[in-house]
Amino acid sequence: MTEGSTAARTRGLRPQKTALPRDIKVMLVAAFLIALGFGLVAPVLPQFATTFDVGATAAAVIVSIFAFMRLLFAPAGGALIGRLGERSVYVTGLLIVAASTAACAFAQNYWQLLVFRGLGGAGSVMFTVAAMALLVRLAPAESRGRVSGAYASAFLLGSVCGPVVGGFLAGYGLRVPFLAYAAALVVAAAVVATQLHRVGGTADPQGTAMAPMPLREALANSAYRASLASSFTNGWATFGVRMATVPLFAVAALGAGPEAAGWALAVFAAGNALALTFSGRLADGFGRKPMMLTGLVVTGLSTAAIGFTGDLLTFLLASAVSGFGSGLLGPAQQAAVADVIGRGRSGGRVLAVFQMAADTGAIVGPVLAGLVADSFGYGWAFGVTGGILLLSAAFWLWSRETLERRPG
Repeated sequence: MTEGSTAARTRGLRPQKTALPRDIKVMLVAAFLIALGFGLVAPVLPQFATTFDVGATAAAVIVSIFAFMRLLFAPAGGALIGRLGERSVYVTGLLIVAASTAACAFAQNYWQLLVFRGLGGAGSVMFTVAAMALLVRLAPAESRGRVSGAYASAFLLGSVCGPVVGGFLAGYGLRVPFLAYAAALVVAAAVVATQLHRVGGTADPQGTAMAPMPLREALANSAYRASLASSFTNGWATFGVRMATVPLFAVAALGAGPEAAGWALAVFAAGNALALTFSGRLADGFGRKPMMLTGLVVTGLSTAAIGFTGDLLTFLLASAVSGFGSGLLGPAQQAAVADVIGRGRSGGRVLAVFQMAADTGAIVGPVLAGLVADSFGYGWAFGVTGGILLLSAAFWLWSRETLERRPG
């Protein structure tokens, strides 16, 4: 191989660092505001529920009803995108969550809080699926991994800042963070409605109507099937077990205080943020498949290792590595789904099913992990969780690479 051909191959693997389109930056601002607002409410929501004289289980239901409603309304969200367009569904979803969150602040009993919070889940899945569809449409094909990484970073930054601000606002009363979250969502909706220029209804930027991608066609693609598997297992581990089982393990198995669970979430976020600084570019340069395999293996092994840690330091180290692995796979997974859909079609239903896989994992994972922990111990619970992550890596091992190489 000549020096010239080697250089050409290197240029093909290393995407040019171009400025992100303006509309992508608008989406990043909205993602930060949404995550910031959610972070305001998340720490105080269970505590607020207990003010209505209910126990810990009823308080947990307030949290899970949101995820359940997201799962229930995901198909409707995908169908609405095909009818109304991504931006309309995105803005409407944000306003529904804003209204439901503001209503939570004025709830007079537990059942009102449960209904209001559940309605927010319906709006949440609307703007989540619409946001993914907008990123598919707006991101240049050669920068999909980078855009997905930037979006995840904006969301992560808001998630980290939110609890800090929320803790301060809670000092003025547990209802105040809900109003602040509602205000943040209204601002995010206004930003998207007024500043997102290239996307209108169900037509592309040139005005050509876009046909929806049939779900059957997506399911025939091995990369999409692998994405569903990894979305389910990542939801199980990252959004389910990490939030529900890790705090219990820290207290019950390690004998640490509640602050240890907070540190575990913090170092997970730190590892995630570190990986996101470069994983999107690598997904655009070397391919989606290598990053998915690496991320799933790292996350799976480190998650399994958590259950066998015997001291706080190794527990935190395993949590940080798990966050790092999750940051490796996130942008590549989103970019692979975007590659499958392409820019010429609407992918509302395809994206809705992809999101449903993650939400299903987030609901099922903690329950099954808890049953395993009660029956066989935490080591087995985290071992099973790590095992399903490795199992989803096998799907990617046999899937096709979706990144199209450009000529050098």
